[in-house]
Amino acid sequence: MAAPALPPLPPPLKSIQHHLRTAQELDKREPVVAYYCRLYAMQTGMKIDSKTPECRKFLSKLMDQLEAMKKQFGDNEAITQEIVGSAHVENYALKMFLYADNEDRAGQFHKNMIKSFYTASLLIDVLTVFGELSEENAQHRKYARWKAAYIHNCLKNGETPQPGPIGMEGESFADVEKEEAGSSSVHSGTTQPASSSTYEANNTPTSNYTGIHIPPGAHAPANTPAEVPHNTGVTSNTIQPAPQNIPLVDPSLYSAQSGGEVRLTPEDFARAQKYCKYAGSALQYEDVSTAVQNLQKALKLLITGRE
Repeated sequence: MAAPALPPLPPPLKSIQHHLRTAQELDKREPVVAYYCRLYAMQTGMKIDSKTPECRKFLSKLMDQLEAMKKQFGDNEAITQEIVGSAHVENYALKMFLYADNEDRAGQFHKNMIKSFYTASLLIDVLTVFGELSEENAQHRKYARWKAAYIHNCLKNGETPQPGPIGMEGESFADVEKEEAGSSSVHSGTTQPASSSTYEANNTPTSNYTGIHIPPGAHAPANTPAEVPHNTGVTSNTIQPAPQNIPLVDPSLYSAQSGGEVRLTPEDFARAQKYCKYAGSALQYEDVSTAVQNLQKALKLLITGRE
């Protein structure tokens, strides 16, 4: 069910329009992520201006949207438990990022890939509702924003972008934001379907790129960030599950023994719980490898007190 329409966005709150637009686009496909996009926009908007009548009215309506979604999805752990929600949003953000990175490395430059880099950076913004960003995610966001601007500007100027990681130079992000802002209206209550290019499922790049490290087991496999158009000839019954490389069991787990003196701190329990939530979230995408890796990390931490 689509969220109720918002009034026009006040100019002082212009910086949150992209996160609200992303929420609209994900309402049907990823309602949990859409909820947290709105929560981020709400928290950010309150910091910008919560006193002028126009902004206060807009934020009040946005709060009503959040309350309605909370009631609608009240039985969803990703809404009721922040640690589950954090894992869910992070997995989806990295899924978008890895799709765009894979297309970039293959030299497939198109608007949907630019949009995926751009959206990934917005979703990493959203992760700040759960606390400070990890160094890895801060790097992902910086790289995604730069890549979106770099490729957009190259295509705009008739140049061929260089695929993969290259020296990060200053690129204007204004054109990307302007184009995305014009693709749909924040307060219309509806969105236009994003353009999409077809590609094979489970084509996640396995290597890290220079200077940016994607921690193993911290993401789900890449999946289409937008619905596949009907005229592509790709149907659900023609796509066969790709074989997955299941990681070997960590040999240290066989010899690991729980000594009587091992005492787990509250932080240890929180980390173990987060690994388990990552595993559960990965299984939503049928990513057995990521699930196994995270469960092994949780087991090792609980048995030995060490990661």
